[in-house]
Amino acid sequence: MQQGLTDELYEHVDDYRSRDDFTAREVLSIEFAERYAIDHQRVDDAFVERLRAEFTDPEIVELAGLVAFCLGIGRVYAVLDIANECPIVR
Repeated sequence: MQQGLTDELYEHVDDYRSRDDFTAREVLSIEFAERYAIDHQRVDDAFVERLRAEFTDPEIVELAGLVAFCLGIGRVYAVLDIANECPIVR
């Protein structure tokens, strides 16, 4: 089984709500990243319960750490005016 996003899905992450080809875990991961980046207080108890229905606690910690790292490094790149282009790894 292939893991990770295909090029097609990667190009449509912004449309995750209207597409039916993302898994439940992918949808929750994207929604978590969006909530965390835009308004972290929207990661409330009800949302965490939704996460726990699909992920183990260690997976949630790993997801949160990855999202925090990506958001943080993106801000570092912006402050230092470093190009933030990431080619899709094949």
